[in-house]
Amino acid sequence: MVKTIFIEIPTWLGDAIMATPAIENIIKTYPKAKITLLGSYVSTKAFEGFPNIQRVIIDETKKSGNRYLNLIKQARSIGKVDLAISFRRSFSSKFMMLFVKAKKKFNYRRLTKKEIHLVLRYNDFVNKVLNLNNSAGGLKLYFEPFSYTKPTLGINPGATYGSAKRWYPGEFAKVATKLSKDYDIVIFGGPGEVEIAKDIENILIENGVKNYQNLAGKTSIKELIEKIAGLSLFITNDSGPMHVAAAYQVKTVAIFGPTKFTETNQWNNKNGIIVTKNLDCAPCMKRKCPLGHHNCMKLITASDVLEAIEENFS
Repeated sequence: MVKTIFIEIPTWLGDAIMATPAIENIIKTYPKAKITLLGSYVSTKAFEGFPNIQRVIIDETKKSGNRYLNLIKQARSIGKVDLAISFRRSFSSKFMMLFVKAKKKFNYRRLTKKEIHLVLRYNDFVNKVLNLNNSAGGLKLYFEPFSYTKPTLGINPGATYGSAKRWYPGEFAKVATKLSKDYDIVIFGGPGEVEIAKDIENILIENGVKNYQNLAGKTSIKELIEKIAGLSLFITNDSGPMHVAAAYQVKTVAIFGPTKFTETNQWNNKNGIIVTKNLDCAPCMKRKCPLGHHNCMKLITASDVLEAIEENFS
């Protein structure tokens, strides 16, 4: 009988959201089990409202002191559990799991070298270690969408992983300017993306656009999710917010350059499309363009995105 479960979720927001179908299957398999959740501040905040989660631990082992001693203390703070599952592959995670007191414990590992979606990788891992045969459902978040008074376009120019994933502020601004006749505009971004968002805002002002909000660096994770969930249309880089939109079936144009859209696209979003140039040098999976030209993003224009919107959402 599994009564207590410990789950370590991925660090990045997008990866954590892509783990939700697998975690939902764990909850369905052990509906009465009490769950302790461990992860980064950002990732754990996305799991508010999930059933069965009784305790949340924020991973702060990097902040001060000896990292490995911190990991041991963190593991011991979890207490005894029947089942421990980590969705991370890092050495630090494997080290910590050595000290978790659990009847059964499993560290995430890839079961195939084939290019498959990360949602399937996570779900296949859970099926394998728990001897299940559950299919992967849709992404799941438990927040109520914000109710906008008018049709609203959200734009997300940031991408935490690195600059190579970011489309250009000027191009985002061109799209927003063109669509501002039909939509109110909301600019999203984290604390590290305030400058990019401000560049877009300045161009909108220059173009006479007044019906916009710049929320970069101003929202909590809860507010970010709620505001994205209520959008009429979303234009974004490959990022955590892209997966938020997918969880709520928001009409989304995702711009891909250096990353594998086969593995991290908008899972199960019937209203999601991808704009990419499919260059020979892509996907390089680098934080910065190793060739120095960044053509995978530079060659994508506002016209490409507007044309994709016209063809798919008009």
